[in-house]
Amino acid sequence: MNIVTIILSVLVAAEFFYIFYLETIATASAKTSKVFGMTTDELSQKNVNVLFKNQGIYNGLLAVLILLSVFAFSSKTAVICLMSYIVAVALYGSFTSNPKIILMQGGLAILTLISCIF
Repeated sequence: MNIVTIILSVLVAAEFFYIFYLETIATASAKTSKVFGMTTDELSQKNVNVLFKNQGIYNGLLAVLILLSVFAFSSKTAVICLMSYIVAVALYGSFTSNPKIILMQGGLAILTLISCIF
């Protein structure tokens, strides 16, 4: 695996750790409100709060899997699979929620996939 792929993979993992932080730890914060376009009152509602925390755990575990793929297993195949999954989810989100999601959540993953080819 080349150094560019490693660096981009770590950046994708960092992005997903940040999403984990927003959704799981700072669930009803002003920053989370701004990022997700919801009011802090909405984010404080029990059902929304639980859903965000569950989604945050998913994103945190995805970050862990990326780091394991890069450093523990040195598996380019695993990185390609994870990045493809991230791009697919971002693409779905861009169709169902906000078109900017493909670049916001999938942009680094797309660059990482491109770096895997070269």
